Amino acid sequence: MAALGKRVFVLPDTQVRPGDPQHHFDWIGQAIRDYEPDVVVHLGDHWDMPSMSTWSGAGSLDREGARYGADIQAGGVALVRLHEAMAGFKPKREISLRGNHEQRIARAVSADPRLLGALSYDHFNDRELGWTPVDYNGSTPGIVDVEGVSFAHYFANPMTSKPIGGTAAYKLAAIGAPYVQGHVQGYDIGTKNYATGRVIRGIVAGSCYMVDEEYRGNANTHFRGVVVLNQVKNGDFSEMPL
Repeated sequence: MAALGKRVFVLPDTQVRPGDPQHHFDWIGQAIRDYEPDVVVHLGDHWDMPSMSTWSGAGSLDREGARYGADIQAGGVALVRLHEAMAGFKPKREISLRGNHEQRIARAVSADPRLLGALSYDHFNDRELGWTPVDYNGSTPGIVDVEGVSFAHYFANPMTSKPIGGTAAYKLAAIGAPYVQGHVQGYDIGTKNYATGRVIRGIVAGSCYMVDEEYRGNANTHFRGVVVLNQVKNGDFSEMPL
């Protein structure tokens, strides 16, 4: 009998901000404990870092009262809450991808080297809780392989370094390999069938938070949840969104 593949628990973008609800981390931690995955992969943007957003100007009301320390603390508390809900269960691997929201720290330091040390990924508590962070590779998100499936916060166009757009199926054609990414709200899956009988899949799942985004308006009906990949082996898997 052929050996079964691994079980991978995928946690899409959580985008934790000060004051946002965190009770869903109890449910996520309990789900991890119940499903007992071999690997947990967080797709990035756990720390939303609104204090460092460049979408609005420094004097904008959108940033009034925003503080770096509060951003760091909010994400740290949520991650501790997740681990407490796991009730002692420990996966073989816990991988945390850096998203473009965490990358705001590196961009700020690059723009003003005087901030070196004052702003740092070292202020995150994921590593001390047992996660293995995957940092950006230059200006694009890092990629990690788990049983033949590529995981990244998003996959970049090699010509522009910008995120590959379009549907999950379009991304699959551009990436050319089984993949799972976050970054884009909702849930989308693409499938490509080859004449050899091989089938590869790609998943986009970028939202696991409770708050509505003001800019999305009526589009805030998108999927919010996690994804369990069963029988992950040689790039194949059976997906189960929760």
